[in-house]
Amino acid sequence: MTANLTNPIFQNEEKAIAHFEAIRWPDGPVCPHCGVAGEATSVQGKSHRLGMWQCNACREPFTVKVGTVMESSHIPMHKWALAFHLVAASKKGISAHQLHRMLGITYKSAWFMEHRIREAMRRVDAEPLGGKGKSVEIDETFIGTEAGKVKKRGGGQHKRKVMSLVERGGDVRSFHVREITTSELHPILRTQLAKDARAFTDESRLYTYMAAYAAEHQKVNHSIGEYVRGEAHTNTVEGFFSIFKRGMKGVYQHCGDAHLHRYLDEFDFRYSNRIAVGVDDVLRTMRAIKGAEGKRLTYKQPRSAQQA
Repeated sequence: MTANLTNPIFQNEEKAIAHFEAIRWPDGPVCPHCGVAGEATSVQGKSHRLGMWQCNACREPFTVKVGTVMESSHIPMHKWALAFHLVAASKKGISAHQLHRMLGITYKSAWFMEHRIREAMRRVDAEPLGGKGKSVEIDETFIGTEAGKVKKRGGGQHKRKVMSLVERGGDVRSFHVREITTSELHPILRTQLAKDARAFTDESRLYTYMAAYAAEHQKVNHSIGEYVRGEAHTNTVEGFFSIFKRGMKGVYQHCGDAHLHRYLDEFDFRYSNRIAVGVDDVLRTMRAIKGAEGKRLTYKQPRSAQQA
């Protein structure tokens, strides 16, 4: 199911607030200050903001934005609702310039807003990939030019490096790494790959010792033109890289080194919550909104990045 852009939650502030409350508090408001549930009273009146609650336990006021990435934001909630939908539903992303035009807010606000939505999409306490003998593909790629490095012919030492693990029919985990070396990649394998996983890679020497991290390891030799051998291939992870690069080159275009991990969080989230695993645009957006809880991102944190 796709979202209907005429839905009142994208135009009416009261309905937008009710929408966010239903996602965050399906069983009724929970005070973000003291954590007590079922003890909040709606505060009405012209002198109070829409969606204001008063906790009867700690006496603190709060709204659905408190304790989320939206806290302290002056942007109306119906615009937040549309922004979450646009970022979650756009397969290759949506630029801050586009959000700025569509939402009628400043470019600066749209840029920071999008970084906060990426923070909401960031995974937390995820289980290792490949549990119960599932198949995981592992590969690295290069994108853009790393700050302070000179472009050279051949090789990718001047480029930014990314490593991704994709569970077939499941999630993807991506990491911005300093170098493509065993000392950089193996700690990721140790924490992100389940011991009983079936791992599939190319012929790189980086994966010589995969027996320490996975129950089974198969590889294909790209250097001799071998791309599929039975179940062994890395086509799934390469397909993810294709989507990621199209978005970064065609939509975002500029990304600071310090914040490539935020863009990876965004692309990982959409891929892990894709139609192929039964997640439509509406459910994907709801999961992003749910992920906003318990996270904060201040303007000082992402402002050093090249704005994209």
